[in-house]
Amino acid sequence: MNKMQIDIVSDIACPWCAIGYARLKQAMEQLAPEYEFTVQWRSFELNPDHSGKGEPILPALAKKYGRSEEEMRATQSRMMTIAQGLGLNFEKIQERLTCNTFDAHRLVKWAGEQGRQTDMKQVLFEAYFGRAEDVTDHHVLLSCVEALGLDSDNARAVLESDRYADLVRKEEARYQQAGITSVPAFIINGKYLISGAQEPAALVQTMQDIAAESA
Repeated sequence: MNKMQIDIVSDIACPWCAIGYARLKQAMEQLAPEYEFTVQWRSFELNPDHSGKGEPILPALAKKYGRSEEEMRATQSRMMTIAQGLGLNFEKIQERLTCNTFDAHRLVKWAGEQGRQTDMKQVLFEAYFGRAEDVTDHHVLLSCVEALGLDSDNARAVLESDRYADLVRKEEARYQQAGITSVPAFIINGKYLISGAQEPAALVQTMQDIAAESA
């Protein structure tokens, strides 16, 4: 049995992170039952200084990357097609607003203590990309908690406090200091880095190579 710890450095506001996990999941399914995987989600913010009301995503991306809105629209459309093939809901990806994801990351940490970290991450992805909901809004975050059947009163207490804030900040600093500047980033067994939302076949090959090297 090959045991693999996978730390996924990602942001809720990153569509490639949702796609990357869906592809990773397919790769893990292909490698089962010879491999045993443990997955942990690690915090990263694409817009850590974002505050106030969000901007429409297409002009915001155009400004950030120095490209036209039409180019950004085309890129988002390609992501919608990829997501659909993976069973992901990206229906409103072009209608979303820029956002701050710090509180959402705190909620992922809270859900992780109940063994529901991946579930929380996925429901947040769907809220943001599938329904263009404001994932800075505590009402939206609590609706995600309720959708998973978790205790919304406990979640509200977390959001109204500063619980997990230090943990999220320390994680973000740790991976920035490690040189990670874009997500998703998959760190295997604390040693090997896989960057980007790679295809399942590429992930399978890389993980097999890592297992062979570690044997």
